[in-house]
Parts: sequence; C-alpha cells; structure tokens
Amino acid sequence: MGLFRTQKRKPSYSLLSGYSHYLPGMGGMVMMLVMFFLGALLGNVAVLCMQAVSETFAKSYGMLVSYPVMFIPPMLYASAKSRKNEIFDEGYALDSRNFGKYSGAFMAFVASAATVALAFLIEPVNALLPEMPEWLKAAMEQMLEGGPLWVTILSVSVFAPLFEEWLCRGIILRGLLKHSNPIVAILVSSLFFGILHMNPWQAIPAFCLGILFGYVYYKTGSLKLTMLMHCVNNTMSVIFSQIPAFKDAESFMDIMSWPAYAATGAACVIILVCTAIIMKGIATKDDALGGCDRISPVEFN
Repeated sequence: MGLFRTQKRKPSYSLLSGYSHYLPGMGGMVMMLVMFFLGALLGNVAVLCMQAVSETFAKSYGMLVSYPVMFIPPMLYASAKSRKNEIFDEGYALDSRNFGKYSGAFMAFVASAATVALAFLIEPVNALLPEMPEWLKAAMEQMLEGGPLWVTILSVSVFAPLFEEWLCRGIILRGLLKHSNPIVAILVSSLFFGILHMNPWQAIPAFCLGILFGYVYYKTGSLKLTMLMHCVNNTMSVIFSQIPAFKDAESFMDIMSWPAYAATGAACVIILVCTAIIMKGIATKDDALGGCDRISPVEFN
C-alpha cells in the first residue's frame, strides 16, 4: 500500500497554500531578510547580465526581471520550511476572508480609501528629512519613468504588492502573530517592511503604511486586501510621476492652498477614524492569528 496525503484545508489560491505551515518568529524573520538580500544580489547580477547584452534594454526592462528574482530565495526557503512543518504542525492560511457582516467590495473600498488618506497625511514627513541624494533621486526617477509605462505599472503596481505583501504580511506578520502579541507583531513587521526599501525616504512612509496594512491583515486575514492597498498606494505614485505639476513639487502643500490642504487633511483623518471603527467591529477568529483561517496538519492514510 502506498502513502497518500489528504490535506484538511481549502487554500484561497495555490500560490499561497504552500506556505501555510511556516510561521517564523524573530529568528525566522532575520533569516527571511537574509534570503531577501541574497535575492537582491541575484537580481542585480541579472541586470548586469542584461546590460552586457544591451544597456538600453536593461534600463527599460531590467526591473521586470530583477524584481521577481529578488523573491526567489525567500520563497524557496519558506516553502521548504512549510513542507517540513506541515506533517505535524497546525498552520494558518496566508489569505482568508474575515470580513464580518461586510461585503468584499465594501472592504476593498474602505481599505483603499484608508490607504489614500494615510498616504496624504504622512507625506509631510518626508519634508522633514534631508534632501534626497541626487543618485537616489535619479534611481527613483529611473524606476518610475525610465522605461515604458506598462513596465512601470507591472513592476510597481503588480509585482511589488504581490511579492512584498506575500513576504511582509503573509509570512512575517502571520508568523510574528503566532509568537508575540498583535501590537508588537504589527510594529516589527512594519519595521521589516521599511527596511526592505533600504532608504529613509521610502522606509519611513513604508513603516507608517505597514502599520495600516498590518492592522487590516490582523483583523481580516485577507492578503488580497493588503495587496490591493499596496497597489493603490504605488499606483498613485506612478500617476503623480506622470503629471508635470507634481514633478517639481515636494509635497501637496506646494500645489494646494492652505485651506484646501487643511480641509483635505481633516477629511483624511475622518476616513481613518471610520476605518478603525469598521475594523474594530470585525471579530477576530483567533486570539493569536486574528482573522487567519486555521489549517490542519497533513494526514497520512
């Protein structure tokens, strides 16, 4: 007789189901960061190889190759760890749907509005930082404007939300929730999210947004929802980079009157308060893992 595995689980989609039994703590988080930086090194090597063939092609399309490559080592590592744990350990789904009495469409609208509101409110934070170095500014412009628009949209609005949310919320936050209280888990995973950006001009806003993304993930367990939020934020950046009036502006304060800016800020605060009320009203399924669905160990028959 052969051995057959029967899994007591119904994954939301197969891309995520292979990681359900890996719940890293602080040590695992450090290891995932090491894997990410290894992937970043491999991504840079891939771009250098492309440059050897055609520098113009590499500038235009290098990000399409290097970005997914960055996540290959952490994805392979997390998959191996999950397969090792799935025989005996209970897991938690990376993507669930704990929306309480609300519909998915309503939650998508609320989460998107909250993302836009927070992005507006934290924008002045960058004004307090020293001026961005020219080399970094050039790199950012190259990322947003250096290639065809479809390449920028695919890389920034699709790849980044997909891979970064898988790592920062689906793996890191979900694991930390198992090993620490929700506040610590959300803050530490948000710090991890900021570190991935490797410069303070992106890391500080990423940390702030990570807190919002993390709280939404804790309450709903929905990785799709945080991917949408991430997509909304990044797509806003792409859109503004294409509008001439925004290219020379340091912040919205440079293009809006003070009354309009203050009124918009007040509206954003109200949106965030309403979002917090809605999220608070959603009962979590588990004291530790919030809205994430439990997944049983693999059974052998």
